[in-house]
Amino acid sequence: MRSGFVGIVGRPNVGKSTLINSIVGKKVAITTSKPQTTRNIIQGIYNDEDTQIVFVDTPGIHKPNNKLGETLNRQAYYSMEDTDIILFLIDAKEEYGKGDMFVIDKLKTIDKPVFLVINKVDKITKEELMNKILEYKDLYPFKEIIPVSALKTKNVDELIKVVKQYLPDEIQYYGKDDFTNKSLEFIMAELVREKVMDLTEQEVPHSITCITEAVEVGKTSYNIYIDIIVDRDSLKKIVIGKNGKMIKEIGIRTRPELERLLNKNVYLNLRVKTVKDWRDKEKYLNEYGFNDFME
Repeated sequence: MRSGFVGIVGRPNVGKSTLINSIVGKKVAITTSKPQTTRNIIQGIYNDEDTQIVFVDTPGIHKPNNKLGETLNRQAYYSMEDTDIILFLIDAKEEYGKGDMFVIDKLKTIDKPVFLVINKVDKITKEELMNKILEYKDLYPFKEIIPVSALKTKNVDELIKVVKQYLPDEIQYYGKDDFTNKSLEFIMAELVREKVMDLTEQEVPHSITCITEAVEVGKTSYNIYIDIIVDRDSLKKIVIGKNGKMIKEIGIRTRPELERLLNKNVYLNLRVKTVKDWRDKEKYLNEYGFNDFME
């Protein structure tokens, strides 16, 4: 048994969560077109006959403007420091910028194998890919450079094959059937948050979080109660929508995914609560599950 922990880092919206879902073959991390979707360290566990690789999805490293943002950056830095291998994920279509420079400067302080993983290569030409490799190869001594398309699972098997060569441990950290370190309650709430992010614009997606308050298990169904937390009343009105249209649509989009996850019928009860300025108050950051990385 070969094993190890692999951290996935990079700027927001480069496809870290999509990659981890592709590797694991299950939806363990939500994905949206909005940056900074991931807010927690989420482990996706890859198992085969002789290998267990724990891939660690992290929030995108960014310039924070509140306590939540500072906490998310600390989560990403923890991943760099506490894993065996680091995958630095970039978007093949994006130009090298200050965000990438910031991550690379942080990588230079860490002594462990770092792979450059170029994502979304299905959207560029072979010539553009070669230029991207040439652009990055002199910026940092990457152990490996691997192009992938996480969304289309292109070359993901090759990435796993290469990672296996660098695994340092011989310990089975999780059971063979485990695919994430997160609870079902966490995944349920995240699926709701994903739909809110998909359906809302501007500041709204980043001002909300979702908490599973209760799960009632029946013989053939689940009753699930999830709170959508917003930081001001004006956003509460948006999330509820005129005549409840928005929150109804959030439920309609979430329920089928919950039923696939649980293999039972789901009765989903959503409630919107205002908690003023929750992103800047340690009390609520602790209460809503960000306490591991509070200063």
